[in-house]
Amino acid sequence: MRIELATEPGDPQRPNEDYASVALPASGQGGVLVLLDGVTPPPEDYGCVHTVPWFTARLGGAMLQLSVSHRDMTLTEALATAISRTADIHRASCDLSHVRTPQATVVAVRWSGDTVEHLVLSDSVLLLERTDGSVHPVLDPRLDELPPAVRERRAAVRALPRGSAERAAAGREYGRAVEALRNAEGGFFTAAADPAVAARAVTGSTPRAGIRSLTALSDGASRWVEVFQEGSWADCVALVSRQGPQSLIDHVRAAEAADPQGAAHPRGKARDDAAVIFVMP
Repeated sequence: MRIELATEPGDPQRPNEDYASVALPASGQGGVLVLLDGVTPPPEDYGCVHTVPWFTARLGGAMLQLSVSHRDMTLTEALATAISRTADIHRASCDLSHVRTPQATVVAVRWSGDTVEHLVLSDSVLLLERTDGSVHPVLDPRLDELPPAVRERRAAVRALPRGSAERAAAGREYGRAVEALRNAEGGFFTAAADPAVAARAVTGSTPRAGIRSLTALSDGASRWVEVFQEGSWADCVALVSRQGPQSLIDHVRAAEAADPQGAAHPRGKARDDAAVIFVMP
């Protein structure tokens, strides 16, 4: 078995909001990987006294423990329970009903001698490399399928001059439109304080014999494909397999540095936290 992971903050002056971990059961059979991408809160109050890294560490740790120790639970059930446990820790001190209460995207995979189970919630990515060399991306498309009016607002923001007051005002309006769709019908879902969102995740299973490798990416790493278009998903897996997860992050950093203002490749953040897990089970 080969297991490698790397994670790095987008800004070395700010804490990393991504979480990446792998656990192997004491039996030595199978394993679990969990990757979370914490959602950066706005500068104003977001109803919680805790940081996003505090939240992702607790949610990720609970998800990892439950997935490894309770193999009778599905990954959906494990995520729902992890969300509930994490919410209970700070329910008394924080407003968990706030739309920007700490939250995260989720990728989880659990493999045994027979099966590889997966779960993806929001815009982190899982790449399943099959034994025939093909690569199957597991994606939650809802964030890319926002209503046309919201997508038009995003395009309008990007068309305005960078640094202008008009772009800033349009950006705030677009942000409010997206917020209204967060964890709402017709919108997109992240793991926050409501365990019911676990049922919204993209899930599935694959025979273990058909899987060569697993690659989990936060969107700060998947932008190598999705934003910078440096290669395909298959190229991404090949890069990580040959050179390791840190190499993919290094390539992303080089692409970000070559386009610091996002003129050629528009994106929400010039640099973003990045996390990569690679496993050959």
